Amino acid sequence: MNMEDDELRQALAILDAYNAQLEALNRQVRLLQVSLEDTIRARESFKALVEANEGDEILIPVGASSYVPAKVTGKKKAIVGIGNRLSAEKDLDEAIAFMDNNSKDLTKALKETIAALDEIERMATELTAAVQNEYQYRQQFEQ
Repeated sequence: MNMEDDELRQALAILDAYNAQLEALNRQVRLLQVSLEDTIRARESFKALVEANEGDEILIPVGASSYVPAKVTGKKKAIVGIGNRLSAEKDLDEAIAFMDNNSKDLTKALKETIAALDEIERMATELTAAVQNEYQYRQQFEQ
């Protein structure tokens, strides 16, 4: 395939756009993974509270792989972030269900983002190969 100069410049501009999209999607994947891990950790903490008896001491994660010991009270409620910096008090069973739904949503978003990332990587690889072929073709005639 022989490209005109304008086509080559356009292909290079598209490659730059693909690279910017890949960077953005990689950041999004990392954020979704962190959110999913946080959600799973919260769900597991809620489950530990449900299974514990009043007076039991359990470890509660506070982030950065750190935990604090806490004694379980008879109050089986949690304050749960429900989005947009809002929180609501929920029974632990409701909080677990809420985290399960969040996990499903985050997993779906993560899969979709990874699929988009894979597709853009595929297109970028194909376009890179075409550009490299064009450069090789042009070098043959410059010698």
